[in-house]
Amino acid sequence: MDSKAKIYVAGHQGLAGSAILRQLEAQGYSNILLRPREVLDLCDQAEVYRFFAREKPEYVFLAAARVGGIEANRSFPAEFIRENLMIQTNVIDAAYRYGVRKLLFLGSSCIYPALAPQPLREEYLLSGGLEETNEAYAIAKIAGIKMCQAYSLQYGCSFIAVMPTNLYGPGDNFDLNSSHVLPALIRKFHEANAGRAKEVVVWGSGQPRREFLHVDDLASACVFLMNNYREPEIINIGWGKDISIADLAQLVKAIVGYAGKVVYDEGKPDGTPRKLLDISRLTRLGWQPRISLRQGIRDTYHWYLKSGRYGGWEA
Repeated sequence: MDSKAKIYVAGHQGLAGSAILRQLEAQGYSNILLRPREVLDLCDQAEVYRFFAREKPEYVFLAAARVGGIEANRSFPAEFIRENLMIQTNVIDAAYRYGVRKLLFLGSSCIYPALAPQPLREEYLLSGGLEETNEAYAIAKIAGIKMCQAYSLQYGCSFIAVMPTNLYGPGDNFDLNSSHVLPALIRKFHEANAGRAKEVVVWGSGQPRREFLHVDDLASACVFLMNNYREPEIINIGWGKDISIADLAQLVKAIVGYAGKVVYDEGKPDGTPRKLLDISRLTRLGWQPRISLRQGIRDTYHWYLKSGRYGGWEA
């Protein structure tokens, strides 16, 4: 991408999109298109077409999506599949119709089968059943992948799809009703510390293993791939190492400085037993993650304290 190229970041207010915006600005890209959801509703096809026809972006980072943790996915499957399908369909089709040179679509590691071999390789897509707690979201993301591939095959578009692992970092969602595990743990331990609670309850058994990637590393990889990857095959973005939820809880507990007890509620779902991405395809291209989990959690906790975001509101 030329530094003056017109770049549209869809979803720039979210966790991934805001990090991509920071990364682009840091690398000197100066012609960036931004539209908050209050101004441009990506679920409205007519609005999206008008925007693309008027602005003619050359490159698109499609980071806009409805996202959430296990409870949100279980409670609102209709919203997760409907809204994500509409956003993806509208933006990808508009990118084709209005001559976008290249589009990068952010998928998710949940597109892989629940019991696939570990680490998860790109070719495992559609080789088995999905984890039931986020099936609706995963199906929508798989549709986005296949749409990018179909448009590339039929129309010659350069639309690539990347599969990030579990993300965290500045701008995360700390609402306990809809957040992912890491920000939920940060908030729980912080509030327990502030309230001098004797114990913190963690969902599930603590045994599942998860991989976590700081969102600034994700953004770095996305800009790298926009400049260096043109293949139709999906490509994983991750750290390459995982950690048990129990060990993650102990790490967050130590960073926050909580001295109480950790209790596991085994009546709550664990989700997929393990989810670790094989990132060899990406590392062979020359990219490596750089932010360790300990440092990333520490930075995220400091951001959380400074932001005043203690849930779905801002102080």
